[in-house]
Amino acid sequence: MCEIHPVRRAYVLSSRLIHFLVALAVLILAVPSNAQLSPSGSMRRSPVEVVKRYVLLDQKGARLDAPSFDTVIPYIDWKEEPAWGRVVVVQETTVPEDYRKWEILNNLEVIIPVTFHVRGAVYLETAVFVPEDTTEEVRFHVKVVGNYWRIVSPVIPPHVGLKRMVSFAREAESHEQDEAQRVVLAALIDSLRKAK
Repeated sequence: MCEIHPVRRAYVLSSRLIHFLVALAVLILAVPSNAQLSPSGSMRRSPVEVVKRYVLLDQKGARLDAPSFDTVIPYIDWKEEPAWGRVVVVQETTVPEDYRKWEILNNLEVIIPVTFHVRGAVYLETAVFVPEDTTEEVRFHVKVVGNYWRIVSPVIPPHVGLKRMVSFAREAESHEQDEAQRVVLAALIDSLRKAK
């Protein structure tokens, strides 16, 4: 019978322990962070997070052009943005975190009311801002689609923040070649500034 010397046994154990710790460290580094384990819209999160993120991106102008529309796709259940004739200009938005303010249809479907403080609308064809200081409530229907919370309805016109709308109009003016259109855009910028 072969006997392992006590010093060798300690070396074998510490060597195994080191290999185990190195393997454990590699596994920990390979596993995604908590944010990646729970992607946007994950059922592990609250459906209100999807609505809040969508509304925030919309306020920042994510739905004003096709390339930025991709940023809202993880939160919605439609694949194309309709062509809108107007953009609703908003000052602030309230999304209730308290589930008692929601309409709970079942454990996979809720309706979350969102309140918009509207300052008016920009009509895109004429580049005219029509002021209208009002409050609008939109009831977002959110349900689980393929293991993720998604907004399924309504598909509303873009609700863009006032500051973002001003910078969007400035950007359009700076790229506009037609002098008459530049004058129209300058008037739009002026009327948006007055709405502040």
